[in-house]
Parts: sequence; C-alpha cells; structure tokens
Amino acid sequence: MTSRADVPAVKAALRSQAVETPSWAYGNSGTRFKVFAQPGVPRTPREKLDDAARVHEHTGVAPSVALHIPWDRVDDYADLAAYAAGLGLRLGAINSNVFQDDDYRLGSVCHPDARVRRKALDHLLACVDIMDATGSRDLKLWFSDGTNYPGQDDVRARQDRLAEALAAVYERLGDGQRMLLEYKFFEPAFYTTDVPDWGTAYAHCLKLGEKAKVVVDTGHHAPGTNIEFIVALLLREDKLGGFDFNSRFYADDDLMVGAADPFQLFRIMYEVVRGGGLTGDVAFMLDQCHNIEPKIPAIIRSVMNVQEATAKALLVDREALTAAQDAGDVLAANAVLMDAYNTDVRPLLAELREEMGIDPDPVAAYHRSGWAQKITDERVGGTQAGWGA
Repeated sequence: MTSRADVPAVKAALRSQAVETPSWAYGNSGTRFKVFAQPGVPRTPREKLDDAARVHEHTGVAPSVALHIPWDRVDDYADLAAYAAGLGLRLGAINSNVFQDDDYRLGSVCHPDARVRRKALDHLLACVDIMDATGSRDLKLWFSDGTNYPGQDDVRARQDRLAEALAAVYERLGDGQRMLLEYKFFEPAFYTTDVPDWGTAYAHCLKLGEKAKVVVDTGHHAPGTNIEFIVALLLREDKLGGFDFNSRFYADDDLMVGAADPFQLFRIMYEVVRGGGLTGDVAFMLDQCHNIEPKIPAIIRSVMNVQEATAKALLVDREALTAAQDAGDVLAANAVLMDAYNTDVRPLLAELREEMGIDPDPVAAYHRSGWAQKITDERVGGTQAGWGA
C-alpha cells in the first residue's frame, strides 16, 4: 500500500476530482412500472440546482450539474447558468432526448423516415445551441434506436443513418466542445440495438475525430463484462470521454454507484488512475434514478462512493505491483491490489473534508441542516419534476 508519506499526494488528487450530478436524479423517477413521488421534490430547474448546491456544500467535489433537454427546458439558458454560478455551481453536460416522442417508435436518427430523422437531428443541434448559452463542454448522446424483429429494418442502413447524423452534430460543435456517445447493449430494442457496445461507439467516434469520445455507463453491460478492460483500452486510445456512474444487479442500471459491486468500481477507478484519467478530460458523471430512497442523501452517498473507490485506487502500491507483475508472481500482484481495496479510507476522507472546511460526515451534515424539512414545507403546489412510467 502507498506509504503515509504519499498521503498528501493522494489527498491532492482527491481534492481535485469533480463528480457531476444529474438534474433528473433530484426529480421523481423510477422504473417503467411505477414512479413514487416524494415530498419536497423540485418543480423547476432552479430548484434542482438548489438541491445540487446542497450536495456540493456537503461533499465539496460536486460543482457541476448535467441538464436533460427537454426535461430542463427554460426560456433563457444563459440566465440559468448565471443562477447556477450564484450557487457556486456550473452547468455541465447537456443530455439530449430523442426517445420520448411518438415519432420515435421506430427510432430517431436511425429511423427509416427522413422526416423523423430530421426532427431528431434538429433537436441534437438545438442542444448544441444550449451548450453555447450555458458554456457547457459536453453533449451527451444516447439513442434508444434499434429493432425488435429480424427483418424489421436494414441493419447496415441504420448505421449509415447514425453516422450521417453524428457527422452533422460533430460539424456543429464549437471550439472546446465535445460529443460523448453512450452505448447500451439492449433496451428498449430487443433484437438489434444501434449503439449496443463500446466497439460500435468507438468506431463512430474514431471516424468523427478528436471531439468525439465514448462515455462508459457502468450499468450498460452484460453480466460478467470486464468494464475495467474497456476503460483501460479507451484511455489508451484517448477516446474515454467520461462515465455515467451507477450500479445494477439485473438488467437496469439506476442504483447508486458502488451499491451492487464496490470492488468493480475500485477496479475501474484503478484503471482510471493507471491510465492518467484523473484529469479534467474525463467527466465523472452520475446517472441515477432514485425511486424508493431519499434523493439528496442518495446522491451524496454516490459521490462518497466514487471518492472511496478513487482513494483506494490511489493507494495501490504501484511499485510493488509492477515488481510482482514483472516477476510473474500472480498471488503477490493480486495481494497488492487487495491490500489497497481492503484499506478503510473513510478516516482519510474525513480528514480531507475537515481540511477542506466541510463536515467529515456529509450525510449526517445534510440531515442536520434541515434542508429536507425546508423543501418539504416550501415546495407545495405546482408540478413536481420527473417522468411518468
């Protein structure tokens, strides 16, 4: 394990890490079967930012908020960005939505009808306009496009349509802007999915250029997939744009990150550290829907889970690991990793938070703050933010 003398470097790395929270995680959300409403849920994008500011206040490392369009549509995005800045936040990735419209029953940018493809593309381009207004760096693209039956559509033609749309969006990007392409191996399409895996996303991004990167959603893989290998390869190729951190146990992906398999999160974060990914070039974003648990404490806990996995990854004795690997000592190499993983990093993180001027126990501090009762009392009337199921 890393010596105590190296702890200041570990703390410096942890202090500089930023975790982006998603606006939709503050609203009502759930499964395709039911969304359970909770008291005090935001009714507007500004109220979502108010809640996000509490997460940042108690963790110190959540300074940005991802928006989802049209869920976070406002008349003046520059004004929303200014409101965020007043809370000590900034607006992060802009997430497009080309899956919640009746026209998209057979797909969006891959749809066989040119009119529907144009409609979807216009939305993606409008999202870049929003990026211009908010100062956001990243446009995140996820497509539910696919087919349910053999012969339903031409698989190759759908890839051509996808490539055409991506190229048009890429051309519209400004200086300092990027597009992050997400993949999901199934759902909601059950025969073919148009962006089903990291290889498909990588192939499209490679052809587009340096502004196109792959985003790895930790819940979007078949059971047994070695996600850390994917992370290592994409980092090696300079094509890892960011993460959507969450956790899953069966087929959906909206549990708190690290909830189902914290060891996997540690392994992923070790490859991030090993590959030089603890920089501003890799976006560490949460993508979660909190259905039965209180939303703000769940988001705080998720941020803390990322911090804990990162701290353990930073504590790996790289010199000892390399020596064991070079010697072909399989058990010794594995033991080095396990020593770091089995380290209780909570005291280190509590010490770091005190040095940052925040409470060492973010969840307890939130509960003592009275914010939950305040928003329950004040957010009465209007329409709660969220999506139906």
